[in-house]
Amino acid sequence: MNMLFFVVFLLFSALIFRLGIVQIVQGEDYQRKIERTEDVTVNTSVPRGKIYDRYGKVVVDNKPQNAITYTRSSNADPEEMMKTAEKLAQLIEKETDQVTERDKKDFWITKHPKKAEAKITDAEWAAYKEDKLTEDEIYDMQLDRITETDLNELTSAELEVLAIYREFTAGYAQTPQIVKNENVTDVEYAVVSENLSSLPGVNTTTDWERSYAYDATLKTVLGNISSSKEGLPREMADYYLARGYSRNDRVGKSYLEYQYEDVLRGQKTKMKNVTDKSGNILDSEIITEGQRGDDLVLTIDMDLQTSVEKIIEEELIKAKSSYHPFLDRAFVTMMDPNTGEILAMAGKQYTTSDGQPKIVDFALGNMTTSYAMGSAVKGATVLTGYMTGVNEPGERIVDEPLYFGVTKNSKSSWFNRSGAMSISDTYALMRSSNVYMFKTAMEIGGSGYVPHGRLRIDFDAFTTMRSYFNQFGLGVKTGIDLPGEQQGYKGIINETEPGKLLDFSIGQFDTYTPLQLAQYVSTIANGGYRMQPHIVKEIRKPISSTNKIGPIAEEIEPNVLNTLELEPGWIEQVQEGFRLVVHGSEGTAASYFGDAPYKMAAKTGTAEGVYDGPLKEKNKNEMTWNVTLVGYAPYDNPEVAMAVVVPWAYEDSSSSIPINHYIGRRAMDKYFELKEQRASEKPAQAVIDQDIVTKTGTETSDADESETEESEDE
Repeated sequence: MNMLFFVVFLLFSALIFRLGIVQIVQGEDYQRKIERTEDVTVNTSVPRGKIYDRYGKVVVDNKPQNAITYTRSSNADPEEMMKTAEKLAQLIEKETDQVTERDKKDFWITKHPKKAEAKITDAEWAAYKEDKLTEDEIYDMQLDRITETDLNELTSAELEVLAIYREFTAGYAQTPQIVKNENVTDVEYAVVSENLSSLPGVNTTTDWERSYAYDATLKTVLGNISSSKEGLPREMADYYLARGYSRNDRVGKSYLEYQYEDVLRGQKTKMKNVTDKSGNILDSEIITEGQRGDDLVLTIDMDLQTSVEKIIEEELIKAKSSYHPFLDRAFVTMMDPNTGEILAMAGKQYTTSDGQPKIVDFALGNMTTSYAMGSAVKGATVLTGYMTGVNEPGERIVDEPLYFGVTKNSKSSWFNRSGAMSISDTYALMRSSNVYMFKTAMEIGGSGYVPHGRLRIDFDAFTTMRSYFNQFGLGVKTGIDLPGEQQGYKGIINETEPGKLLDFSIGQFDTYTPLQLAQYVSTIANGGYRMQPHIVKEIRKPISSTNKIGPIAEEIEPNVLNTLELEPGWIEQVQEGFRLVVHGSEGTAASYFGDAPYKMAAKTGTAEGVYDGPLKEKNKNEMTWNVTLVGYAPYDNPEVAMAVVVPWAYEDSSSSIPINHYIGRRAMDKYFELKEQRASEKPAQAVIDQDIVTKTGTETSDADESETEESEDE
């Protein structure tokens, strides 16, 4: 017996010794076998990058806001979630306007299981037990049989619980879901924070929303982001999920916010979590801290932008007071012709709301709408004549009324309805000669002018002229760094109407966008280089300071899309014609810009066409006139180019108003006024150390609005 006890003692001693080795010596190794270590991204909201103007003024910022979130575990119990929702409802106020009828029915069934069971007949329950009806079919029957009276049994307190529970179930497992982030009071935030231990899955955090320092200014160009409730847009969810986004992430939905999503999106915190086999987190460690997205510095001068918008608004209201029924919009694009930087891209639209007039932002119309631009494009026609070899600089052409076939109607220049006069190319631009352009187009089409002869042209001339116009940016996308740009519309070529080529030569056949017009005049201003317009100047790294701009991460360099193949002196000849438009004794813009303190070159334009605006269904086949203006200054060293487009400005010449000139003069005045003002101020520090200016622009000074008789440019 002693030997037996001794053997048993040795065996137990060995067992105890072995257990000690397993638990103490090798315990950590065995623990690792049931634990899992993984790198995870914390799905809390990260602010987007800020947007500044070219001088460091905040345009778009992030406004912090208190938020209450809920993170559902992968094995969450619906009953426990409901209990948590009930507790939370006692601590916060939750709006119930998002609760749907289906939500109420599901909740009613949960709260009244016996009444829900009674909605099913005994025969139907018997069929269910015999597998003739499925559980889903039974549930659908219950939903269909819930009456309005049943739903009215839900109290306001229960609906508030439902609204919270609805947010709990809307999210994905392990992904924080916003329960409330609007109007969360400090008291609510504090009370919830104090009770987190009794609210499993609930947390308090800081969320954000986009704020706009200049309200609606440029808002249509800046674009929108999805809301915290919307998360990833459904049509692009797979795309974003494949790139590491969470379903509740906010992303850019349109224009600038969409175009630069990769830049503006923030970097979320990454952590290393150690979990057991049940998924419970045993330990966690931060790998990289979260950070808001990179910042954008725009090429836009917000002082100039706000001033130009105010000018457009004032001139639109003034013109509408003279009763111009179709006039409802105007556009101005100003850009650096040497770099393609957009300095201002303004557009306004006159609408009515509840019978009251209202002016809304329509800056996007500069790139998304197109119009016949009229004589403003004649610089491209003259240069096309040079490049095709049908004309030479300085060559004179007889300006005379043109008669074709047996018709008694003529096609002529506005200043010469009956006689014949020899004019040069520069004079043709100064006085806006239609006949000079007509004869150039006929030569390109292989048809010289024969009085009362038949107009015979090679219809390939349309393709030829369009291809040359494209080199200036007319009829093709400009390449601006924004999505949704339009290229305009090509007029329909009908072989029975060869005269349409003549209309094309004076800008009354194809349509172009205001942005294309700005790119075209910039190409003439800078000597023949078509610059790609861009609205973003720099990308900068974010820094923690709220009043500083970080270091440059990327600078957007000027990009030449194409260079015109020109002989020496060709572009200078057209530039001289543009200069004479302002400074020549008979220039069509001399009375508006001749006394300007800056040296301006320009080209005016009008185009007659059928009205196709928002009222076209009630006004079919109504004829209206578009008025346009392109220009640059100073003409001997251009630093700013401008395009002004006012569609449907008037119905006939008796009611014409030079709104394009009024807007153009005041806009260009404001540019040089701001330039002089900045030159007189103390030079700013380097942008990297620059304090953010918070003022929202300067007031526009009243421009001289004295009216002078306008030369009719048809």
